[in-house]
Amino acid sequence: MNQETKKLSIIRVSEKGISSQDDVVVRELLLTIVLNKREIAAISCSPSNLDYLAVGFLLARGLIKGKEAIKKIAVDDGKGIVRVEAEEASRSPSEPQLKQRVESDIEISANEVFALIDEFVQRSELFKATGGVHSAALCDRKRILVFSEDISRHSAIDKIFGRCILEDLPTTGRLLITSGRVSSEVVLKVAKRNIPLLVSKSASTDLGVKLADDWGITLIGFARDKRMNVYANDWRVKGQEVE
Repeated sequence: MNQETKKLSIIRVSEKGISSQDDVVVRELLLTIVLNKREIAAISCSPSNLDYLAVGFLLARGLIKGKEAIKKIAVDDGKGIVRVEAEEASRSPSEPQLKQRVESDIEISANEVFALIDEFVQRSELFKATGGVHSAALCDRKRILVFSEDISRHSAIDKIFGRCILEDLPTTGRLLITSGRVSSEVVLKVAKRNIPLLVSKSASTDLGVKLADDWGITLIGFARDKRMNVYANDWRVKGQEVE
């Protein structure tokens, strides 16, 4: 966690008065992603797992197809650059990006969702230290399989999928938890990885709900304090009395 935080001296003002204290803030890195010697993007992120982030970013935008297309990844932490050499996808990212629904007969109980959310909150060490990051996790019905944190909710998810690609971790039939708002972009990322269950501690946009419904994804929002809202494809959630 040390590379992702920085200690600062601050002035704290409260109803009890003014005092000088130390505080921990999250670090921010401006990362440049280069694909085949062409600068693709410059994004703000947390300075960790930059190879996962670059691959997840390129994958989400349809610029590469998968691990088999990647020839080399070079991370320059000092300059904040990740260089990727890969066979580029022939399809333009502007073309339709999802041609079929997510088909899965997986079901989950309300208590299983709540248990995963509890574990998710406990794993969010960087958030507890700084309050300045989003979290994401890939899970099965019983446990968290992959976890990440980043100052960007999108980058937290991209790091998850980038790791899954590079380490051959399956995503089909899994569940993704995010701490952030579920927009259409988030739903699209999840659908492209064939994930049938998307859970957020936060809200969803109307288009996020519509696309989740259209693409066969069960979308759950405001999952916290043993409560949740099921916005789309609720048949996968089996209700039971909360313990």
